[in-house]
Amino acid sequence: MDSGYYAACTALMSRVQALNTVADNLANLSTSGYRSQHNVFQSVLAGMNGSSGSPLNQALNDYGVLGGTRLDSSQGTLQRTGNDHDMAIEGPGFFVVQTGTGEAYTRDGSFQVSRDNHLVTAAGDPVLGENGPVTILDGPFTVSPDGTISVNGAIAGKLKLVEFDPGTPLQSQGQTYYSAPGGSPSAGQSSTVRQGALESSNVSAVSSVVELITVQREAEMMQRALALFNSEMNKTATQELPRVNS
Repeated sequence: MDSGYYAACTALMSRVQALNTVADNLANLSTSGYRSQHNVFQSVLAGMNGSSGSPLNQALNDYGVLGGTRLDSSQGTLQRTGNDHDMAIEGPGFFVVQTGTGEAYTRDGSFQVSRDNHLVTAAGDPVLGENGPVTILDGPFTVSPDGTISVNGAIAGKLKLVEFDPGTPLQSQGQTYYSAPGGSPSAGQSSTVRQGALESSNVSAVSSVVELITVQREAEMMQRALALFNSEMNKTATQELPRVNS
């Protein structure tokens, strides 16, 4: 009975965490450059006095937990905006921005020019070029597919684009920002910049709603299982404790 109780408890906890992930995806359905996250489950074998025990014992004590999330690297749809400050990346690359805690990576190209002529994100963080923060002087500017910025026909700099090897564990920092292990980013070779466009979120509304309903039902099942185990334990306690004290 204890094994079933703890298995149901860990299953409920993992489903609650999974609900948070799905809800976060749905909340960012219209966020430019957002990368959806998928739940990754793993199993944990409860120790049995330092021994793995019999196959039946292992099966009863093999609990499923949420091992984390995996970032979906699929390309979102590029949508034309007509705003020269908006930029989208076609390919696996990321823009690099300077935050108060160091460099961060984003696919959200909703940029603007600050009062000091720096290209910044919607959060006000400077967008980095190959030689530091990008400066946009007064006048019309264009961005070529390789990220080169030209103002009034003169080259003013080049956007810094980076890419990551498949499987690199990118961590969400909020505001469509991501962090990566040191040394993992490499210069973008397979990515191109599209000026006047934004990449939409790659979250699938239909798939996310189906996943939300499925996880909710699983959580409800675990709640009912816990209630059943709890009532059975109370019943056993009321029947056995008087015998022990007699």
